[in-house]
Amino acid sequence: MPAQLSPAPERVVQLGDARHGKLAGNLGAFCRMLRRAGVPIDASRIALAQQALNWVGVAQKDDASAALEAVLVAREQDRAVFRELFDAFFRDPKLANKLLAQMLPRADGHARAPKRRPRVAEALSPPKAQSAPAKEDAIDLDAAMTASQVARLKTADFNQLTASEYRLVERLVRDIPLPLPTVAARRTHGGTRGARIHWRRTFGSAAQCGGDVMALHRLERRRAPLPLLVLVDVSGSMERYARLLLAFLHCATARTQAGGRGLAVRRDVFAFGSHLTDLNAAFRLADTDAMLLAAGQAIDDFAGGTRLGASLAQLRERHARRLVGRRTLVLLVSDGLDTGEPEPLKKELAWLKRHTRTLLWLNPLLRFGGYEPIARGAAELHKAADGMVAVHNVTKLHELAGAIARLLKT
Repeated sequence: MPAQLSPAPERVVQLGDARHGKLAGNLGAFCRMLRRAGVPIDASRIALAQQALNWVGVAQKDDASAALEAVLVAREQDRAVFRELFDAFFRDPKLANKLLAQMLPRADGHARAPKRRPRVAEALSPPKAQSAPAKEDAIDLDAAMTASQVARLKTADFNQLTASEYRLVERLVRDIPLPLPTVAARRTHGGTRGARIHWRRTFGSAAQCGGDVMALHRLERRRAPLPLLVLVDVSGSMERYARLLLAFLHCATARTQAGGRGLAVRRDVFAFGSHLTDLNAAFRLADTDAMLLAAGQAIDDFAGGTRLGASLAQLRERHARRLVGRRTLVLLVSDGLDTGEPEPLKKELAWLKRHTRTLLWLNPLLRFGGYEPIARGAAELHKAADGMVAVHNVTKLHELAGAIARLLKT
């Protein structure tokens, strides 16, 4: 009877440092730090990270980093944050105990620390001292907010938040979706319906059936999100709202879904105060923190007065080609407190209406129940706008997509 060969033992990598056996604990602490930086991670992803390290091993740092990034990062804007945190967290295995406490170890000497992204710096910063030690099990949602805090902050006015609450809400708004309505595009693709026959696909299928045409394939027009033009007021009265809405629009429009698959939305973003500022170069950056930094450097009239009429005139003279026929959806974020003359504003709003599909006014002053656009600039804007929506808290931003859909159906 021939001898049976025993199966080769499965290769298993022991999760643990050879000297101290704490790599598994370090991996858990690293995942908690990612959550603190705003990267969405749950227990299932942590389990996948452990399995990934079992497969690739820990001998090569680049392999381990790539494996962890593949299972822990789901959003493009989080990749740079992950890589920077990984390099900072695992650069010195002797300091595992300090890293488990989510503290960045201090390097010997007086070398200047490298400049980090705000989310990375916040995640690596030591936790604030407390009067009584808090239990880790009692911490929920990124070790920063409890469920009750989240519920309260979702209905809190952006202008009434404290500095710490403002940072937490800024993290929340980055996860709010904004599915835009779709329209038929000029380009076509193969399908089952359509006025034109897809001859190439029809003949290709006939060649597989001995030359017999068994079905006529059609050319369908692709569906694409509506082109988007965003105008954000950066005057003094809009200071607390502008940053949050820029972060929200940057993340929401980057992951717009259409037709069951992700399609890039054509978006043009401008800030206006005393004049118009082009923010398209900043919005092309994948990381939201980098976008906000670039936008802050580009805007030189932040917290100044508002002259919407003059800003729209600059849009007409310099950037009119950004408008896509009468398909463009305009989101104008402002409180309507314009300091310019109403007649030029009325003229420029009429031009904008002729060259776009819909003008939606996102007004944070709607937080007041009895608000009426009495100011001269606000009155002209109210007449020209196809609709007015409140955007003063997280709940209203969640409702924005539904408001756009209802407006376009009317």
